[in-house]
Amino acid sequence: MNQALEGHGFPVHPVDAYRSFIGEGVRKLAERAMPPGTEEARPAVLSAYEAEYVRQLPGTSRLYPGIPALLDGLSRAGYPMAVLSNKPDAPTRRIADALLSAWSFRAVAGERPGIPRKPDPVGALELARALERLPGEVVLVGDTLIDVTTARAAGMHPLGVLWGFRAEEVAASGVPTVHRPEEVLAFLGTVP
Repeated sequence: MNQALEGHGFPVHPVDAYRSFIGEGVRKLAERAMPPGTEEARPAVLSAYEAEYVRQLPGTSRLYPGIPALLDGLSRAGYPMAVLSNKPDAPTRRIADALLSAWSFRAVAGERPGIPRKPDPVGALELARALERLPGEVVLVGDTLIDVTTARAAGMHPLGVLWGFRAEEVAASGVPTVHRPEEVLAFLGTVP
């Protein structure tokens, strides 16, 4: 986003500022990153951002430490898995292909036409069907309050992770949390 902003003559932000900008889709990211009163330039900045983002994929995206072992454990235990992101669908799938191809996911979905972004539960409920599970049988694991809100709205079990983007808001949400990936499997054993 900083490249797109700079290319259009707007001020840039420290990388840490993006922790509070992301999570609700790219249009919201552009809205938060751009100065007030620049709405007319938003489509051009957003287009430049999306082109650069897709060009760099997977870029610096990496799995958090411990995630490969967690995914191995989930696979061995027979848990069906899916990915739901507020990133646009095509980049979400490219990132999943690049980083998650060693594991089987029943569905990978990002923002797409006709499916509202999280925290609306529609996308999560769609993935529950792909997992062949009732919503109450699904644990939605996430690192933001948006994920927690989505799980609650969908009637799923929220599990907050404290190693992601917004650990403080997840910790304050009142849902069960885990500090390390290996704790996810133990949590799953407690879900009815």
